[in-house]
Formats: sequence, C-alpha cells, structure tokens
Amino acid sequence: MTPPTAITADNPVLRVPPAAPAAAAAYFGASLAFHADVSDVAAALAADGDPGFVLLDSRSTTSWDQGHIPGAVHLPTPLIAGRAPGLLDPAVPVVTYCWGPGCNGAARAALALAGLGYRVKEMLGGFEYWVREGFAFETRQEHGRRAADPLTAPAGSGDCGC
Repeated sequence: MTPPTAITADNPVLRVPPAAPAAAAAYFGASLAFHADVSDVAAALAADGDPGFVLLDSRSTTSWDQGHIPGAVHLPTPLIAGRAPGLLDPAVPVVTYCWGPGCNGAARAALALAGLGYRVKEMLGGFEYWVREGFAFETRQEHGRRAADPLTAPAGSGDCGC
C-alpha cells in the first residue's frame, strides 16, 4: 500500500488539509438539512400523494412567466414578509428555488421565510438545472420539456446513482 500523499504548499487541493471525519460528517449532515437537489425534488413531486413540502419560486413575475416548475407557488422574495403568512402553512416545510447556481435568490427567500418561522430548504441548481435535467416546466403560454443535458443528468436513466 502506498502512503497517502503528503500535504504540501505545492498541492492546491491539499494546501488546507481535509477536515477530520467527525467535522466532515457534521458539516455535510448540516448541509443536507438546508439543501435539496433538483432530482430529489422532482422525485418527491412525481410520487403519488403529498410531497410533504411546498415548492416556492422566489423570482420576479417576468421570470416566472418565462418558465417555472409546475405546481410551484410563486412568491417573489420582496413580497415574502407581507404575503407568506396568508399563503403558506407554517407547519409545512418550504423548498425555495430561483434561477440557478449563479443566483442566491433562493437563499435570500429561505432566509426571509426562516425569519418568519418557516422550516426551509433551498433547491440547489434552481430552475436552470430543473430544465437541464429534462424535467417538465411551464411558461405563461405553454408546457414544455427539453431533453436532459448529458453533462448534468444521466443519459437514458432517471437515477444518477448518487
């Protein structure tokens, strides 16, 4: 057996050593308490019955009209404080999404909802990865679906194995 690679300043990945296993378990466990991925959200919504959460699109009306996830509730982040109490049941967890990984709108919406007492998760990847993974979407005029991008979703299978 070869010894582990030495941690040196020459290795940009290991310049800062990996966390101890217990710290890593705590961090990644906490991460999963705050995040859901597109495939898991799609599977929960596709299953028979209540998925156990409300999916909330936190983008503007213009963005919603351009495309959104069927069944999502539309509540732009600036309107959350005034409208969430009349629209969302505090006993039901909320999963927020925005445009995609380059947008922190879902995190801002989740923060606003948490501040009102809601249990929240952010859907990683947002609407961009929902569409890129080949899931159905709606626009103001129509329903649509694109072929899954083979760089973001497994070709020919709904299960990525992770």
